[in-house]
Amino acid sequence: MKTHITKIALTVLAFVVTASGALAQQTTQDRDLQYYRSPDKTGINVFETPKTTDQTFDGFKVRIGGSNTLQFQSLTNNAAGPDLEPNFNLATSNLDIDVQIDRGLRMHLRTYLSSRHHADEWVKGGYLQVDRLDFIQEGFLDNLMDKVTVKIGHMEINYGDSHFRRTDNAQAIYNPFAGNYIMDSFTTEVGGEVYYQDNGFLAMIGVTNGKLNQTTVKSGIGTNPSWVGKLGYDSQVNEDLRVRLTGSIYLNTGAERFFLYAGDRAGGRYYNVETGGDFSGRFSPDFSVSGFAPGGPIGGEMTAIMINPFFKYQGLEFFGKFESATGERNTETESRTFNQYGAELLYRFGSNEDFYIGGRYNFVDGDQANGDEIEITRVNIGGGWFMTDNVLAKLEYVDQSRDGFSGDLADAGFDGLMLEAIISF
Repeated sequence: MKTHITKIALTVLAFVVTASGALAQQTTQDRDLQYYRSPDKTGINVFETPKTTDQTFDGFKVRIGGSNTLQFQSLTNNAAGPDLEPNFNLATSNLDIDVQIDRGLRMHLRTYLSSRHHADEWVKGGYLQVDRLDFIQEGFLDNLMDKVTVKIGHMEINYGDSHFRRTDNAQAIYNPFAGNYIMDSFTTEVGGEVYYQDNGFLAMIGVTNGKLNQTTVKSGIGTNPSWVGKLGYDSQVNEDLRVRLTGSIYLNTGAERFFLYAGDRAGGRYYNVETGGDFSGRFSPDFSVSGFAPGGPIGGEMTAIMINPFFKYQGLEFFGKFESATGERNTETESRTFNQYGAELLYRFGSNEDFYIGGRYNFVDGDQANGDEIEITRVNIGGGWFMTDNVLAKLEYVDQSRDGFSGDLADAGFDGLMLEAIISF
């Protein structure tokens, strides 16, 4: 145990030294972008970028930022998976380029420099966000654009609210825990989204091409567009209380393969657990294909909904998640459903809420194509310390179990400690 504590202390110290040099090179002007979610502590609990901004447009700006995350893992596998020992995981790293092109016109691009699943750097995705139409004519439709936002790109889609709190490769500062949800509803697809925000009310509709890997070559049944929608209300009721409630839907009536729960190409955040693959510890309801069948992919259809309540009263914070995904492969005669439940309760404290403690409960159940009625349960307990707005250290205990699985995942699960140190700027 003393050896583990020494390693943890050295990890934190290394991150603090590195962060000091990085932040010294960052000017205030680099951070002054419009309709923008800050990548540091001030970006926590920011969901859709609000239709207000403190920044005026005073010329073309390019902001270079990024994040680096290192984990010390001390986990033990149960019935399945390799033997594990306490040690460091591969450090992950992101590079972000944000450009203020014109008033209310901004571009974002994220590149994964180091990730678990890919050995080389590669572009995650990017988008153009339009909050003003001055590029057509100064002040053009300003009254409308006070409430409307348009996003276009090969981008992370806005299905549900949990993707605003998840770890995106090295960008882990928004996530109070080390891992994402068991059914990780995240994907990047080519498409567009239109938002309307007014006095706390939110409406969004979007459409994508339904593909993670872009190609014009058709194989099998081809792919229909995916439709995404969200309705919600978000209000800072008073100085102490904020309340938010949203409902989202993702719909595709026919695709070769669905990526909503298999779109994170960076890999899972718990390394080598259970079966030990790059995406270990997670679960995807496979309504389209498990590999490729002779003669082409097995397509299917899927509808997913998510409801997310959120409230924050002073330092007490709750985030909830109910999700239901229903679909079927083309080879099946009946649809199947997987439900996911999640609840996070945190208490943030200190003069600037620099510390937090809390827990997360996550549960998934449903019917697999092979007839297995499965359940997965995960519990996280932990806390964090913001050394600065840009540097966060987390410590958590995690326990996951699986029931009803056959084959390699029969009685699989893992438990143990995770330490994570993040620099994000």
